[in-house]
Amino acid sequence: MFTFIIVVLAAIIFEYTNGFHDAANAIATVVSTKVLTPRQAIAMAAFFNLTGAMLGGAVASTVGKGLVDTNVVTMTTVLCALIAAFVWNMATWWFGLPSSSSHALIGGLCGAALATARGNWSVIKWSTGLWPKVIVPMFSSPIAGFVLGGLIMFLLFVALHRFTPHFVQTTFGKLQIFSAAWMAHSHGTNDAQKTMGIITLALFTGTKAGSFNQLPSWLEFLRTPTFVMPTWVKVLCALTMAAGTAAGGWRIIRTLGHRVVKLQPVHGFAAETTAALIIQGASLYGIPLSTTHVISTSIMGVGAVKRFSGMKWTLVERIIWTWIFTLPATGLIGYLLERAVVAFAAA
Repeated sequence: MFTFIIVVLAAIIFEYTNGFHDAANAIATVVSTKVLTPRQAIAMAAFFNLTGAMLGGAVASTVGKGLVDTNVVTMTTVLCALIAAFVWNMATWWFGLPSSSSHALIGGLCGAALATARGNWSVIKWSTGLWPKVIVPMFSSPIAGFVLGGLIMFLLFVALHRFTPHFVQTTFGKLQIFSAAWMAHSHGTNDAQKTMGIITLALFTGTKAGSFNQLPSWLEFLRTPTFVMPTWVKVLCALTMAAGTAAGGWRIIRTLGHRVVKLQPVHGFAAETTAALIIQGASLYGIPLSTTHVISTSIMGVGAVKRFSGMKWTLVERIIWTWIFTLPATGLIGYLLERAVVAFAAA
């Protein structure tokens, strides 16, 4: 029971860091274009992250039971996965790099599960989970973001070239509020679900192991004999992510909103609409997408159409390398943590 409490606390801390680490996903463009003040943008993102987090459960099911064999998972496995993701989140936040909290959590879970299984790779559901729902989208979604973002921006250029700059600025200054809200809502439907899946996995694991057999009647709600996400888990994760978003993530906001390419409201609208479309579609199919990858490449696609030479390609290269290393790095951290905890407990 004590280990479960630690796992839930670690999950809450991770979800909180996910909120401020990924706050830039929804509000970097709307802040950089000066459509909303930072305070207004964060309040809006926190609210719509909350509404999005309360909907659906397909992504939570994928993370909780679709990536690794739940029969092998222990409370220690889940705890080490969360710590690995948290460490990577904080490191990339410190350097202002928009890495994927989703991939950090998935990498940590796979690495910790592999350690629990003593190096037996069959514990990872490669063909039905990791490959089609994580690896393939890891490459396809950024490409889709770049291409679709560029296409939408090109179509907007064609449609708006006869209008005055003042009209375009004013119109899309208003429209961007709606696109940013949709982006924040989409972010909640996908990103918050991942921690919900992890907590549900911990509940299922604890119930299966008999950890909750001696619970008093008022704690009966913790028993989860089948992998079904409880309502209280949804509420807890949704509120925690909203609180984290409200704390902001200014280092990453500066990177996405100012340093990659200079944006106007019409560019922000195109990038946010692109990202929201892709993320919403992925959530329906239970794909734990990297919302960071999608919004980042959407901004890049829009920026490339605006002015290809204006892109900060050296910064883009740094971001891409961070994406590539996230899964293996957190997998290694999760593996080493699990081995270290087990060795310490046996000593």
